[in-house]
Amino acid sequence: MRKAIFILSSIGLLALQSCFDPAKPNYQYFPNMYEPVGYETYQDTDAFANGIEAQLPVEGTISRGWVPYEYADSNEGYEAAKANLISPIPQSDAHLANGKELYGIYCAVCHGKKGDGQGILMTREKFLGVPSYADREITPGSIYHVLMYGRNAMGSHAGQVNAIERWQIAQHVMQLRSELVK
Repeated sequence: MRKAIFILSSIGLLALQSCFDPAKPNYQYFPNMYEPVGYETYQDTDAFANGIEAQLPVEGTISRGWVPYEYADSNEGYEAAKANLISPIPQSDAHLANGKELYGIYCAVCHGKKGDGQGILMTREKFLGVPSYADREITPGSIYHVLMYGRNAMGSHAGQVNAIERWQIAQHVMQLRSELVK
């Protein structure tokens, strides 16, 4: 009798198991967890009266960690930065050392290790006409501005170096310029 019950229950369990398809579960609790609704950033929605109001940032807000830069990406902005922009970090050996290291990574390939415009890309004629720092009237503010926006053939480095690192590079470039002008 026990053997018959065991065999019948085993057959019943096998029959139930054969009906189960793991690709299509019978019950799905919280379907949005398994099949999420993909919202696009600026798509129209019925949730708000004017469509996309809640998906836009509040007017006048800025992203966390972002500091506004008030000089425009223009020749006038360059001249204003050259004349008025002053470094907020003090001149120190630590800042110069870090500026020298960053200059070697980002700038020396074009401008050369001495700032004479004879970087490896210049000597291999990949970029021509890279000026020496001795030939230009530059200030820390103008260097910062060029690192921020780029100028002529040089692109912006704002995505590679942060604000403090830009000032450190500017300190090092001014030191290179003073050595070239001697």
